[in-house]
Amino acid sequence: MLSYDEAIKLVLDNIAPLPAVEKPLDEAGGLVLAEAINARWDMPPADNSAMDGFAFDFNSWSAATALPVIGRSYAGHPLNESVPSGSAVRIMTGAPLPDGCDTVVPLEQVEENGDSIQLLKGCKPLQHVRFAAEEFHRGDLLLQTGTCLRAGEIGLLAAAGIARILVHPAPKVAILSTGDELVDLGEQPGPGQIVNSNLHLLSARLRESGAEVIPLGIALDDEADLDQRLQLGLQADLLLTSGGVSVGDKDQVQDAFVRNGFEKIFWKVAIKPGKPVLFGKIGPQPVFGLPGNPASSAATCELFTIPALRRLAGHQDPLPPRLKVRLAAPVKGGGKRQTFLWGSLHPESDGYLFTASNRQGSGQNRSLQRANALLPVAVDSPDLESGTLVEVLLMRLPAGEGIY
Repeated sequence: MLSYDEAIKLVLDNIAPLPAVEKPLDEAGGLVLAEAINARWDMPPADNSAMDGFAFDFNSWSAATALPVIGRSYAGHPLNESVPSGSAVRIMTGAPLPDGCDTVVPLEQVEENGDSIQLLKGCKPLQHVRFAAEEFHRGDLLLQTGTCLRAGEIGLLAAAGIARILVHPAPKVAILSTGDELVDLGEQPGPGQIVNSNLHLLSARLRESGAEVIPLGIALDDEADLDQRLQLGLQADLLLTSGGVSVGDKDQVQDAFVRNGFEKIFWKVAIKPGKPVLFGKIGPQPVFGLPGNPASSAATCELFTIPALRRLAGHQDPLPPRLKVRLAAPVKGGGKRQTFLWGSLHPESDGYLFTASNRQGSGQNRSLQRANALLPVAVDSPDLESGTLVEVLLMRLPAGEGIY
């Protein structure tokens, strides 16, 4: 049976980023650049003031000398004339420095007497000046291929005048739930039935990770129904099923995949929870068959589907970030399969503490509540004491501390 490391390598080796598309900058937030971006001009384009105040030539000023104010310079309305030595201009933040000026003094540091000013304290040459091209020069590399476009990157490109860019589109992920025992949210479960919670859990996590989710509903344990819904799912960039991948009498998903041209890459991985996870392709499309138990479905989604999604979206490193943390409580050692424990992170003075969820059963939704990390426990590892330094797979940082 494959290890997790072997299985995730097979997933990533069999998936390539989606072809690039051109989008307006305002529609590219959260997407990944498919091209390098170079500056089209200098930024700032000219020396300008960093303060509201007065500009003058430092070498023409002395503490005992009043400076006559001969004009004004505003952002968008610069003073287009040279300032004589020994004179000053009133200037606002962002306004270009007129010729003949190289220093700015803030308003609160001068005394105004009619049409002249007297500095109340000393100043330094070139103070409060933003110099031309100090942020970037024309031709400078602004962002590399593979950069995820967050607010800061969007702002930088806007300042550089980049209106349209090539990006990898958000992947479309089709989700199909399987099993006669499932009912839709809002319906009253009958005897032996449960609400299809996996659809909502998986959809929420995939959307958090940048996917466009296409729900395919619940397929009955019936060949015709399964095949019809699978064909709809093959129009997406990635197909994900939940349930029906084990070895029970009604576990028909793998057979349905095969009927539709499935190339199996692996089935079963030596992990807990999630051992019966299935991965392969139907044509060029990656296909995952996740177990039906909630914690197993969520774990295999986190461990395999989210990295696959990030690869499709063009991320350079699709694997989850790893973070060194300390255990808040003892953890039982590993068994014959690598175990992944759901848990939550809590800040401490020099890092984070990891607390494993009390309920780790594969059928428990409660194990996922407030979870923001997974702790890998190696095969046959010893028991781990409280305070032990371990490495977790990070889903997100605690509330208020950002996300990756």
